Amino acid sequence: MATDTRSRRRSIAVHGLLIVVALVTLYPLVWMIGSSLKPDNQIFTTFNPIPANFTFSNYVDGWTATGTSFSVFLMNSAFIALFAVVGNVLSCSFAAYAFARLDFAFKRFWFVLMLGTLMLPFQATLIPQYTLFFKLGWVNTFLPLIVPQFLAESAFFIFLMVQFIRGLPKELDEAASIDGAGPIRVYFSIILPLLRPALITTTVLTFIWTFNDFLRQLVYLSDNARYTVPLGLNSFIDKAGGSSFGGMFAMAVVTLVPTIGVFLIFQKQLIEGVATTGVKG
Repeated sequence: MATDTRSRRRSIAVHGLLIVVALVTLYPLVWMIGSSLKPDNQIFTTFNPIPANFTFSNYVDGWTATGTSFSVFLMNSAFIALFAVVGNVLSCSFAAYAFARLDFAFKRFWFVLMLGTLMLPFQATLIPQYTLFFKLGWVNTFLPLIVPQFLAESAFFIFLMVQFIRGLPKELDEAASIDGAGPIRVYFSIILPLLRPALITTTVLTFIWTFNDFLRQLVYLSDNARYTVPLGLNSFIDKAGGSSFGGMFAMAVVTLVPTIGVFLIFQKQLIEGVATTGVKG
């Protein structure tokens, strides 16, 4: 009886601690949503996220507060994210298939070199990349944000797919080869359909990371008409002088909808892909 009582108390304490941590973690999000429904003069007057006077004018005014419709920023971000997803899925799966199944000169060396790029911070390659894209005349276009995705530049996703492909039976490849299938046909007919969990993981993470990216878009985009969602939110401070906080918070809430929606839709497949890759690695 005493053991059950101690176990119950321990369980209550653990759950209580988890609830407190969850509240602390969620408070900034709840506060932002509540602030988007408050007049500007009430946003910073209290820690209570629940508005005393609800107003939806922030969503109406914030949509054009920067001088450019926020729908332009949303479409630009969606355009870049869509092509980034397509590029990453295609190029990284091709590279992963080559590393996992094909034999070529210095294969181990190139694989180790590829993994080594994971240790390089983005800032280390920012200036050389900018110089290259500037000479190509790509600055202030979407090309620097899209084209690299078609060149298998993400070592993380290549490694993730390599681990998954290595867990697939090689007998499937051999059976297809006996039937006369070459490497390309094996890839499209055998590997690609079985790679679905890893492809969905790549799709979701690429979309979220690209949609929320700020630094690269800030470096390469200077025209307001080409701004993406993160740059559009930053424009509230630049253009409104920090006075339109209600509109900024309202548009920040709007920004959350696409990424949260994608995550919720593919949540099950995302968890399955990560878990399966880890087990098969």
